[in-house]
Amino acid sequence: MTASKWDLLDQAYEALRSVAAAVPAAALGAPTPCEQWNVGQVLQHAAGDQLAYAGRLTGGPGPAEDPFAPTGTLAGSPVELLEPALAAGAEAFAGVLPGTAEVAVPLPPFTLDAETAVAAVAAAALDAAVHAWDLAVATGQTSPLTPALAAALSPAARLLAEPLRGFAYAPALAPAPDPDADPVGALLAFLGRRSDWTPPGA
Repeated sequence: MTASKWDLLDQAYEALRSVAAAVPAAALGAPTPCEQWNVGQVLQHAAGDQLAYAGRLTGGPGPAEDPFAPTGTLAGSPVELLEPALAAGAEAFAGVLPGTAEVAVPLPPFTLDAETAVAAVAAAALDAAVHAWDLAVATGQTSPLTPALAAALSPAARLLAEPLRGFAYAPALAPAPDPDADPVGALLAFLGRRSDWTPPGA
């Protein structure tokens, strides 16, 4: 397992990795909180996003397919899909140091300056951790999105989500929980997700 040397990103990657390892093959077609996508599609999207971050940071290849048009058909297991993407992301972010003049990201604003280098790392962590939550609740697993992790990711969400509403993020839900009392619920609501989501018919 490759470490990025950024604790927040490594925590988020581990959350996604552990959930993916427990996704049963029979659940790939199951619905998720991402209404238009099933479990297999969220897995493909999550892997593609991390490859996109890696490609932007290193100038290397990004995902072979559009992460925003996943088919849901996996060539191998969820772990076999995700692990190369997480390894590439970790290796790429390991080269990002605090104070780096500009950090490339695959979504608007496409570069972040030195003061927000940490936010670039947190943006990738946000993506991984929230999709780990999506997959966990869709497949009956315990959520890996802890209050501490959600609180740490909230600043990146506040910085980056608004320009991407309707594309990468759904409209925020209101009223949102108090972030001090329920950081997980507040983060999910800000990103357009209900923290009490359950699969249809459950």
